[in-house]
Amino acid sequence: MVDDLWYKDCVIYSLDLESFLDSNGDGVGDLEGLTRRLEYLEFLGVDALWLAPFHPSPNRDDGYDVADYYGVDPRYGSSGDFVHFMHQARKQGLRVLMDLVVNHTSDEHPWFQQARRADRGGARRDWYVWSEERPENWDEGVVFPGVQKGTWSFDERAGAHYFHRFHEFQPDLNVDNPDVRSEIRRIMGYWLELGVYGFRVDAVPFLIERVRAGRDHYERHFDYLREFRQFMQWRRGDAVLLGEANVPPDETRPYFGDKGEHIHMMFNFFVNQHLFYGLATGDVGPLVSAIEATSDIPATAQWAHFLRNHDELDLGRLDDEQRERVFARFAPQPDMRLYGRGIRRRLAPMLGDRQLEELAYSVLFALPGSPVIRFGDELRMGDDLTLPGRDAVRTPMQWADERHGGFTAADVPFRPVIDHGVWSHEHVNVAEQRRDPGSFLNWMARMIRLRKECPEIGHGDCSILDTGAPNVLGLRYDWRGNAVITLNNFEERPNLVQLRLEDRGVQRLSHLMEPREFPAGEGGSFEIPLGPLGYCWMRVGGLDYAARQVERN
Repeated sequence: MVDDLWYKDCVIYSLDLESFLDSNGDGVGDLEGLTRRLEYLEFLGVDALWLAPFHPSPNRDDGYDVADYYGVDPRYGSSGDFVHFMHQARKQGLRVLMDLVVNHTSDEHPWFQQARRADRGGARRDWYVWSEERPENWDEGVVFPGVQKGTWSFDERAGAHYFHRFHEFQPDLNVDNPDVRSEIRRIMGYWLELGVYGFRVDAVPFLIERVRAGRDHYERHFDYLREFRQFMQWRRGDAVLLGEANVPPDETRPYFGDKGEHIHMMFNFFVNQHLFYGLATGDVGPLVSAIEATSDIPATAQWAHFLRNHDELDLGRLDDEQRERVFARFAPQPDMRLYGRGIRRRLAPMLGDRQLEELAYSVLFALPGSPVIRFGDELRMGDDLTLPGRDAVRTPMQWADERHGGFTAADVPFRPVIDHGVWSHEHVNVAEQRRDPGSFLNWMARMIRLRKECPEIGHGDCSILDTGAPNVLGLRYDWRGNAVITLNNFEERPNLVQLRLEDRGVQRLSHLMEPREFPAGEGGSFEIPLGPLGYCWMRVGGLDYAARQVERN
């Protein structure tokens, strides 16, 4: 049944092994360190864990340049350490998702080394995309403007040009080759046998492209997604595919499939970007439109919503004026921006105010889908803009007011821990916030519990409410005769929300965050006051409301 699908109502926590906790003093986080902190994730209340790539890699792109899909990078431990971690996670009821990065490999992967053979007779030659001549469009379609020169590079040993949607050290696999797809299924099967609950699939639009030299448009083959989905479901029926596809709303349906037969979940970049426009301007109209534009998905599919991730905050789906307004508010300095389209700041220093950050998370948890939290954001961790590119938001976890924030005993960590200013580990760390009932960490744990007490959001029907206030987002969810309403005020001044519900018999709205109720007024209307940047979650109730809803459904 649809309501039994765990991924439709879960809270996902995202982390990089190298940045979480170092257990052996070599300066790099590892599997043993993560295993030691599983009780922290239990305290926080998350349901699933998404691990960034941990395979052997030259590590020129934070592990996304994979050199061996069947191994664990020695920096993080061994395969035995992974199995032990999975055992402990399973004991705590924590589902583990891992990155599946198979649209490209590292140029040091044995497959590419075999494909480069000058005699062009290597068994792996057709596992990659080659062109005898440099295509005319060799410098078009780059993902990293200003850093990446083109998408085709010449390899002297191979005597040909190879395609790489990302960096030149990441040659794209030819997924159009059935042997490559067979290998991808083998990779999935291997890790499913070790207990993972699914995969966050990297760069899905590029994974399913059929690339041919000289063509301006690359056809996408969505049947490959169905092929991977069917294989995975045969191996493990409750495993999921979570896709990264930053595409406009009118292109999303094929990724899910007409009947939900492709990817189970997708990150909702479109809503994410319009949410930040709302936070920057107070205008919720574009956000409402974005929610409505992405509402038509199959019954078994689900959106994954997020505020920040391990990359830049991509604003490419906003129009030029909207993007500039977000830049002006949240990234006024040039060094805060990246690739001309994004912001390379963590959430707390970007928003600048805890009240605004609480509002942002209240909206995140209220959106129709499953929320994803980036490690450290539950502490209001900061960023380090002196680090290059995306590394600014990838600093190590701050566990305590100790040397290197309690992350490592090494003299020099792989990446500096923030040790100065208001975001220093002296001021922002787990140990201190665990002891403080009013800390952001404890507030976040309470919000996660509240979200899990409202399964209507994950499973129910969502409707936009007329709040009578242009800066207040009102969402209602109905499921199994129950209803939840969330109100979020994007304005920096109080608002009085006027709600008129169509239900008969509704006598009150019960506040879910404090012991308070809002009784029905004349004609069944409700008045709910919201403070500046305020939020309110309520459950609909009345003497005969639930009975009437069950009868109606």
